[in-house]
Amino acid sequence: MVGFRLAGTLLRCLDPETAHRLTLWGLRRGLSPVSRVADDPLLRTRLWGRDFPNPLGLAAGFDKDARAVGPLLALGFGFVEAGTVTPRAQDGNPRPRIFRLPDDAAVIHRIGFAGDGMAAVAARLRAWRAAGGTGLLGVNLGKNRDGADAAADYAAAAATLAPYADYLVINVSSPNTPGLRALQDRRALERIIERVAGAVSQALPRRGPPLLVKIAPDLTDADRADIAAVALSGAVQGLIVSNTTVARPADLHGRHRAQAGGLSGRPLFAPSTAVLADMYRLTAGKVPLVGVGGIAGAADAYAKVRAGASLLQLYTALVYQGPALIAAIKQGLAAHVRRDGFTGVAEAVGADHR
Repeated sequence: MVGFRLAGTLLRCLDPETAHRLTLWGLRRGLSPVSRVADDPLLRTRLWGRDFPNPLGLAAGFDKDARAVGPLLALGFGFVEAGTVTPRAQDGNPRPRIFRLPDDAAVIHRIGFAGDGMAAVAARLRAWRAAGGTGLLGVNLGKNRDGADAAADYAAAAATLAPYADYLVINVSSPNTPGLRALQDRRALERIIERVAGAVSQALPRRGPPLLVKIAPDLTDADRADIAAVALSGAVQGLIVSNTTVARPADLHGRHRAQAGGLSGRPLFAPSTAVLADMYRLTAGKVPLVGVGGIAGAADAYAKVRAGASLLQLYTALVYQGPALIAAIKQGLAAHVRRDGFTGVAEAVGADHR
């Protein structure tokens, strides 16, 4: 991994968006920095009728336009989530819009759902599947910034992308699209879910992919209770907890700490895990939860599992630690599960609540 450490150092000398584009370029051309190791059988997880070889996934935002799904899965992730994908292509917010806070192992970004749009992403996923692409793929859906009908935007993207996805995510929690987080209101959320579910059923009458909702870590207690009630009604099949935060802890050190946008990385771990545990409690463990936010090692991953996460996602820690982190987390997670006497990682889910 000496080569990667050198490459990582060089990439961090570039502005974040340029470094990100170069990383995706390298992955697409087969420049894989790691050799995949077989997953420990303890990590096998079954959800929504799908078998995950391990519960560690890549969060949305890394491969927004599904340009490197296969190479990313080859790094050892149990699943990859592409997106956020909007119906129409859009540029997002003005640059610069990504800021590293290395002293805090954090990032602030305000990209704003920049991307190629659903037709281009669907074409890439169609070609990938047709070429024999395998692996579990989630697709994260958003609305266009100027979209007048949010529910229509989500429904259109869902219908277009459902045939290629193992699950779909309704993202109503990014802080970087004006008014988006207001869609977490119970009535607004129920309308969106109803439209999306109808669109998916029409596109795939026999069996569409499960629907998940990605929520913010900054919700009020009442908001959390409402979202839990919606999830328990069966309207969706899971929740992703959580998106980035608009909060700014007082102990942030990075010179960009006052930048607007969503904060991710180490400072997000504690608040996102607290919300995760609360959502597990509010749903009585009956709704699968995906834990994301600040995972930077095996102990963090295991804490999310014990708090209630059936699946896990990371992103920001890869910026600072590189892809070797994937295998390290999986190996350490299996060791924690084995040490505590569980027969598999699924048995450890929600252990802190028992």
